[in-house]
Amino acid sequence: MKDNVLMRVAARWNMPFLIIFALYTQTHGELGPGGGFQAGVMIAAAFIVYGMVFGAADMQRIVPRWLTDILAALGVLIYAGTGIYCLTQGYAFLDYTAIIPSNPGGAEPWGMVSVEWGVGITVASVMMTIFNEITEGTLPGQEHESHDTEMVGKA
Repeated sequence: MKDNVLMRVAARWNMPFLIIFALYTQTHGELGPGGGFQAGVMIAAAFIVYGMVFGAADMQRIVPRWLTDILAALGVLIYAGTGIYCLTQGYAFLDYTAIIPSNPGGAEPWGMVSVEWGVGITVASVMMTIFNEITEGTLPGQEHESHDTEMVGKA
């Protein structure tokens, strides 16, 4: 698809809109449909579409493997850290009352937002990592070489 001008223009112009809508879904997840998982999928989809159109190597220049690895761990750390903080304060895992004990109703939105951001970061990073693994075609234990690969079902 690298030589298809229409696909290149559409992918480049739509990427910011996909990311903005994903951030909207992320920030309004506790108020309505959406949240971390859906936003993470949309953010990853924006970069994966870019990688399919321009090539996996171009996508990895924008979001390198080391960054997706760090972000995946950071997202899990945010999620688990919120729950562990609640445990260390003497409450149940993810009992958001621990965040602001004097105002449990005000603490719940803060806890939900932190957990949802952790989920969103993890989902986006893991999906981009899966795309990278598929396009690289490496097996566990082999070195990861960044090279441009074409998609199998090329039209």
